Amino acid sequence: MTAPQAQAARPPAAVRAFDVLASEWTKLRSARSNYLTLLIAAAVTIGATVVVAHAIASTHGPPPPGPIDPLTGSFLAFAEYTVLPVSILSVLFFTSEYGTGLICTTFAAVPRRRAVLAAKAAVTGTAALVAGELLAFAAFFLTQAILSGRHRGLSLAQPGVPGAVLAAGLVLAACAVVGLGLGAIIRHTAGAIAATIAVIYLLAAACLLLPSPWNARICRFTLPVAAYQVVALHPQAGLLSPALSLLVLLAWPGAILIVAAVVITRRDA
Repeated sequence: MTAPQAQAARPPAAVRAFDVLASEWTKLRSARSNYLTLLIAAAVTIGATVVVAHAIASTHGPPPPGPIDPLTGSFLAFAEYTVLPVSILSVLFFTSEYGTGLICTTFAAVPRRRAVLAAKAAVTGTAALVAGELLAFAAFFLTQAILSGRHRGLSLAQPGVPGAVLAAGLVLAACAVVGLGLGAIIRHTAGAIAATIAVIYLLAAACLLLPSPWNARICRFTLPVAAYQVVALHPQAGLLSPALSLLVLLAWPGAILIVAAVVITRRDA
């Protein structure tokens, strides 16, 4: 076969991209542990949301603007019991292939490693976004239904509320892609999970130990603080605006994926 004939027989780029996406989606949905973990996380999140909502409802008087209001309170359990397990699953989506040696088969089938990374990120991010939006709306409506009994619930039509609920689902997708990218960079499951926890939670906790005003100046660029700003009914003064905080949320997975794209093309599988 001549070179022109071989080139003509090569599938179009769109077809190759779809095949890589389909392959990664098959890997993601074929693992039953993913469904089980997500179902358990969702059940625990809903249960904890009920507890938090009743705790907010039990306080007397109208809630003052502050760190915990009827809107941010809707997502406290979401941040605790959904973000972490989904992020760990995202880490495993890459590191498990390194652990079993399947990554060699993957890269043999798709020599362009960045295409594999992009497909895994797209599949993971989309799945996390869908799950995140469903859980975010469920947590919001459940919390407001409980608070409405004390005449303190919020309406979805209230200004700023729809965007905040949508942003909560986006937070889960951002954290999932962060975990995936760190899994691609570190390759080892334990180390990648530790790094993911550090990026998502520990950096913000460490910033709080800094003296003022450096704690606020640095913390505003961490994932938890940026997430709070985009889901809060009354964003905290002295931090980034919700729009800039949204950019911070998108910058973290974007920067980590860029590093991952460089790393996976410069070393052996």
